[in-house]
Amino acid sequence: MLRYILAAATLAATMLPSVSFAEREATDTAERELVTRTDLPGQNFRDYLTLFKPRKKLEPIKVSYSKSWLDQQPAATGDENFKCLAEALYFEARGESVRGQFAVAEVILNRVESSRFPDSLCGVIKQGTGKKYQCQFTYTCDGHKEVIREKKAYERVSKVARAAIDGVAKELTEGATHYHTTAVNPSWSRVYKETARIGVHIFYRHNYRTASN
Repeated sequence: MLRYILAAATLAATMLPSVSFAEREATDTAERELVTRTDLPGQNFRDYLTLFKPRKKLEPIKVSYSKSWLDQQPAATGDENFKCLAEALYFEARGESVRGQFAVAEVILNRVESSRFPDSLCGVIKQGTGKKYQCQFTYTCDGHKEVIREKKAYERVSKVARAAIDGVAKELTEGATHYHTTAVNPSWSRVYKETARIGVHIFYRHNYRTASN
Protein backbone atom coordinates (compact mmCIF):
# COMPACT_ATOMS: atom_id res chain seq x y z
CA MET A 1 0.00 0.00 0.00
CA LEU A 2 2.82 2.39 0.90
CA ARG A 3 4.36 1.67 -2.46
CA TYR A 4 1.14 2.78 -4.25
CA ILE A 5 0.94 5.99 -2.20
CA LEU A 6 4.57 6.87 -3.04
CA ALA A 7 3.93 6.22 -6.74
CA ALA A 8 0.85 8.46 -6.77
CA ALA A 9 2.73 11.24 -5.00
CA THR A 10 5.59 11.01 -7.49
CA LEU A 11 3.16 11.17 -10.45
CA ALA A 12 1.42 14.20 -9.00
CA ALA A 13 4.75 15.90 -8.41
CA THR A 14 5.74 15.41 -12.04
CA MET A 15 2.39 16.65 -13.50
CA LEU A 16 1.75 19.70 -11.31
CA PRO A 17 4.51 21.86 -12.84
CA SER A 18 3.06 21.17 -16.32
CA VAL A 19 -0.46 22.17 -15.26
CA SER A 20 0.85 25.24 -13.49
CA PHE A 21 2.88 26.26 -16.54
CA ALA A 22 -0.15 25.82 -18.81
CA GLU A 23 -2.33 27.94 -16.54
CA ARG A 24 0.32 30.63 -16.34
CA GLU A 25 0.69 30.61 -20.14
CA ALA A 26 -3.08 30.99 -20.62
CA THR A 27 -3.24 33.80 -18.07
CA ASP A 28 -0.30 35.62 -19.67
CA THR A 29 -1.91 35.33 -23.12
CA ALA A 30 -5.20 36.75 -21.86
CA GLU A 31 -3.38 39.64 -20.17
CA ARG A 32 -1.43 40.40 -23.34
CA GLU A 33 -4.64 40.47 -25.40
CA LEU A 34 -6.29 42.78 -22.87
CA VAL A 35 -3.32 45.13 -22.89
CA THR A 36 -3.24 45.10 -26.68
CA ARG A 37 -6.91 46.10 -26.89
CA THR A 38 -6.66 48.89 -24.36
CA ASP A 39 -3.38 50.21 -25.74
CA LEU A 40 -4.76 50.83 -29.24
CA PRO A 41 -4.73 54.60 -29.81
CA GLY A 42 -8.19 56.11 -29.52
CA GLN A 43 -9.85 52.81 -28.73
CA ASN A 44 -10.84 53.29 -25.11
CA PHE A 45 -14.41 52.92 -23.96
CA ARG A 46 -15.29 56.56 -24.50
CA ASP A 47 -14.02 56.42 -28.06
CA TYR A 48 -16.17 53.38 -28.76
CA LEU A 49 -19.20 55.29 -27.48
CA THR A 50 -18.34 58.16 -29.81
CA LEU A 51 -18.42 55.83 -32.80
CA PHE A 52 -22.06 55.02 -32.13
CA LYS A 53 -23.11 58.53 -31.12
CA PRO A 54 -25.82 59.78 -33.51
CA ARG A 55 -24.59 62.52 -35.82
CA LYS A 56 -26.09 65.95 -35.42
CA LYS A 57 -28.47 66.75 -38.26
CA LEU A 58 -27.57 69.78 -40.34
CA GLU A 59 -30.09 72.55 -40.00
CA PRO A 60 -31.50 73.75 -43.35
CA ILE A 61 -30.45 77.24 -44.33
CA LYS A 62 -33.25 79.73 -43.78
CA VAL A 63 -33.23 82.39 -46.45
CA SER A 64 -34.18 85.91 -45.52
CA TYR A 65 -34.53 88.11 -48.59
CA SER A 66 -32.58 91.03 -47.17
CA LYS A 67 -29.18 92.62 -47.58
CA SER A 68 -28.44 92.07 -43.90
CA TRP A 69 -28.98 88.32 -44.36
CA LEU A 70 -26.69 88.29 -47.39
CA ASP A 71 -24.01 90.16 -45.50
CA GLN A 72 -24.02 87.43 -42.83
CA GLN A 73 -23.34 84.68 -45.38
CA PRO A 74 -19.78 83.52 -46.10
CA ALA A 75 -18.00 84.77 -49.20
CA ALA A 76 -19.35 82.93 -52.24
CA THR A 77 -17.12 80.87 -54.51
CA GLY A 78 -17.68 78.38 -57.30
CA ASP A 79 -16.86 77.16 -60.77
CA GLU A 80 -17.27 78.87 -64.14
CA ASN A 81 -21.05 78.41 -64.13
CA PHE A 82 -21.26 80.08 -60.72
CA LYS A 83 -19.26 83.02 -62.07
CA CYS A 84 -21.55 83.29 -65.10
CA LEU A 85 -24.63 83.45 -62.88
CA ALA A 86 -23.07 85.96 -60.48
CA GLU A 87 -22.11 88.19 -63.42
CA ALA A 88 -25.60 87.93 -64.93
CA LEU A 89 -27.21 88.92 -61.63
CA TYR A 90 -24.84 91.87 -61.32
CA PHE A 91 -25.67 93.31 -64.74
CA GLU A 92 -29.32 92.25 -64.86
CA ALA A 93 -30.53 92.73 -61.28
CA ARG A 94 -28.04 94.38 -58.93
CA GLY A 95 -30.46 97.31 -58.47
CA GLU A 96 -33.32 94.95 -57.60
CA SER A 97 -34.39 93.79 -54.16
CA VAL A 98 -32.80 90.61 -52.86
CA ARG A 99 -36.04 88.77 -53.59
CA GLY A 100 -35.94 90.12 -57.13
CA GLN A 101 -32.37 88.94 -57.57
CA PHE A 102 -33.32 85.44 -56.42
CA ALA A 103 -36.22 85.50 -58.89
CA VAL A 104 -33.93 86.38 -61.81
CA ALA A 105 -31.53 83.62 -60.75
CA GLU A 106 -34.49 81.22 -60.66
CA VAL A 107 -35.43 82.05 -64.24
CA ILE A 108 -31.90 81.28 -65.44
CA LEU A 109 -31.86 77.99 -63.53
CA ASN A 110 -35.29 77.12 -64.95
CA ARG A 111 -33.89 77.60 -68.44
CA VAL A 112 -31.05 75.19 -67.70
CA GLU A 113 -33.67 72.59 -66.76
CA SER A 114 -35.72 73.24 -69.90
CA SER A 115 -35.09 71.35 -73.13
CA ARG A 116 -35.68 74.62 -75.02
CA PHE A 117 -32.43 76.15 -73.79
CA PRO A 118 -28.75 75.18 -73.32
CA ASP A 119 -28.09 72.81 -70.44
CA SER A 120 -25.58 74.89 -68.46
CA LEU A 121 -25.69 78.26 -66.75
CA CYS A 122 -23.00 79.76 -68.96
CA GLY A 123 -24.70 78.33 -72.04
CA VAL A 124 -28.04 79.88 -71.10
CA ILE A 125 -26.57 83.26 -70.21
CA LYS A 126 -24.37 83.54 -73.30
CA GLN A 127 -26.98 82.24 -75.76
CA GLY A 128 -26.98 84.52 -78.81
CA THR A 129 -23.95 86.50 -77.63
CA GLY A 130 -22.13 88.04 -80.57
CA LYS A 131 -25.29 89.08 -82.39
CA LYS A 132 -26.12 92.61 -81.35
CA TYR A 133 -29.49 92.79 -79.58
CA GLN A 134 -30.27 89.20 -80.51
CA CYS A 135 -28.89 87.68 -77.33
CA GLN A 136 -31.04 86.45 -74.47
CA PHE A 137 -29.49 88.79 -71.89
CA THR A 138 -28.91 92.26 -73.26
CA TYR A 139 -25.73 93.05 -71.37
CA THR A 140 -23.90 90.29 -73.28
CA CYS A 141 -24.49 91.89 -76.69
CA ASP A 142 -25.06 95.61 -76.17
CA GLY A 143 -21.60 96.52 -77.39
CA HIS A 144 -20.37 97.60 -73.95
CA LYS A 145 -17.59 95.87 -72.07
CA GLU A 146 -18.72 94.15 -68.88
CA VAL A 147 -16.89 95.96 -66.08
CA ILE A 148 -17.80 95.28 -62.43
CA ARG A 149 -17.37 98.57 -60.61
CA GLU A 150 -19.58 98.06 -57.55
CA LYS A 151 -17.67 95.54 -55.46
CA LYS A 152 -20.20 95.33 -52.62
CA ALA A 153 -23.08 94.77 -55.02
CA TYR A 154 -21.13 92.02 -56.77
CA GLU A 155 -20.34 90.32 -53.45
CA ARG A 156 -24.05 90.26 -52.61
CA VAL A 157 -25.28 88.94 -55.96
CA SER A 158 -22.52 86.31 -55.79
CA LYS A 159 -24.05 85.08 -52.56
CA VAL A 160 -27.47 85.04 -54.22
CA ALA A 161 -25.99 82.99 -57.08
CA ARG A 162 -24.42 80.54 -54.66
CA ALA A 163 -27.62 80.10 -52.66
CA ALA A 164 -29.72 79.70 -55.82
CA ILE A 165 -27.39 77.04 -57.25
CA ASP A 166 -27.41 75.22 -53.91
CA GLY A 167 -31.21 75.21 -53.97
CA VAL A 168 -31.75 76.83 -50.59
CA ALA A 169 -34.40 79.32 -51.75
CA LYS A 170 -38.05 78.53 -52.28
CA GLU A 171 -39.70 78.90 -55.68
CA LEU A 172 -40.72 82.47 -56.38
CA THR A 173 -41.78 82.55 -60.04
CA GLU A 174 -43.83 79.38 -60.62
CA GLY A 175 -41.43 77.98 -63.20
CA ALA A 176 -40.83 81.21 -65.15
CA THR A 177 -38.33 81.10 -68.01
CA HIS A 178 -38.72 84.72 -69.16
CA TYR A 179 -38.89 88.17 -67.63
CA HIS A 180 -38.73 91.81 -68.60
CA THR A 181 -38.77 95.12 -66.77
CA THR A 182 -41.90 97.19 -66.38
CA ALA A 183 -40.31 99.79 -68.68
CA VAL A 184 -40.83 97.63 -71.78
CA ASN A 185 -43.63 95.57 -73.32
CA PRO A 186 -42.18 92.87 -75.61
CA SER A 187 -44.49 91.08 -78.06
CA TRP A 188 -43.76 87.64 -76.59
CA SER A 189 -45.25 88.72 -73.25
CA ARG A 190 -48.72 88.49 -74.82
CA VAL A 191 -48.42 84.78 -75.57
CA TYR A 192 -46.71 83.62 -72.37
CA LYS A 193 -48.37 83.25 -69.01
CA GLU A 194 -47.50 85.87 -66.40
CA THR A 195 -46.52 84.18 -63.12
CA ALA A 196 -45.15 86.90 -60.85
CA ARG A 197 -44.25 90.55 -60.41
CA ILE A 198 -41.30 91.25 -58.19
CA GLY A 199 -39.75 94.68 -58.05
CA VAL A 200 -39.38 96.11 -61.55
CA HIS A 201 -39.52 92.69 -63.24
CA ILE A 202 -42.49 90.73 -64.61
CA PHE A 203 -42.02 86.98 -64.94
CA TYR A 204 -43.51 84.57 -67.49
CA ARG A 205 -43.53 80.93 -68.48
CA HIS A 206 -44.88 78.93 -71.38
CA ASN A 207 -48.60 78.26 -71.34
CA TYR A 208 -47.94 74.62 -70.51
CA ARG A 209 -45.39 72.93 -68.27
CA THR A 210 -43.70 69.57 -68.63
CA ALA A 211 -41.07 67.74 -66.61
CA SER A 212 -38.42 69.34 -68.82
CA ASN A 213 -39.51 72.96 -68.61
